[in-house]
Amino acid sequence: MILHAVESGTGAPVALLHGLFGQAANFGTLQRRLSATCRVIALDLRNHGDSRHAPTMTYPAMAEDVLETLRERGALPAALVGHSMGGKVAMMAALEAPAAVARLLVADIAPVRYPPAHHDLAAAMTAIPLHPGLTRAQADAALAAVAPPGVRAFLLQNLRFGAAPRWRIDLAAITAALPRLADWPERDVVPYAGPALFVAGARSDYIRPAHRAPIRALFPRARFVTLKDAGHWLHADNPAGFAAVVEAFLAAGS
Repeated sequence: MILHAVESGTGAPVALLHGLFGQAANFGTLQRRLSATCRVIALDLRNHGDSRHAPTMTYPAMAEDVLETLRERGALPAALVGHSMGGKVAMMAALEAPAAVARLLVADIAPVRYPPAHHDLAAAMTAIPLHPGLTRAQADAALAAVAPPGVRAFLLQNLRFGAAPRWRIDLAAITAALPRLADWPERDVVPYAGPALFVAGARSDYIRPAHRAPIRALFPRARFVTLKDAGHWLHADNPAGFAAVVEAFLAAGS
């Protein structure tokens, strides 16, 4: 699948991969900063943003989407920067096609199985009645029981209002895929030998000390950074700090 992309800048290619319920625009601030020195391509993963919808939603399939899109744009090898679900997609791409990935930065996720999550959000989003004249305030109120204001605002970026309100994302496909997205597929792969950086939010528990062993088993050159003043959405919580970490990693030698 060729994914929708937002591209800017010139230089070495860098692909930005968003998390669950996200879109390329989530990286707008980071993309503008990196575009001063790099060719930055922010992607909408399948079933998200303006990319096509598909019933199959697995990490190998999404990794191939990313590689196919970058190949079609003449942007390989590329550095991959992925957050959460996008981080797992980036890891899978590096393991499946190491020659296509120049370096790998994974934001607040590990190659492990996590407990099932986000079913309450998906159910609440699905339950919003998409009637003509639906207002943002009404949609926000429908999500108030399951999410704080910041998360509600993030989720509602995916809802198009007007005469015929609709979700841009494929809620049915995403909901069905949630167990697979929380998991990490066991595959017979050779460890990725390129540079890898795992960035954890200081207020997040997505990357734990126990995860370092499985990370290093697949990414033997992995280094670890903890970003202060940040939770799981570290690029939104501390955008300047996260951008500085990304810039330093991209500028580092092999």
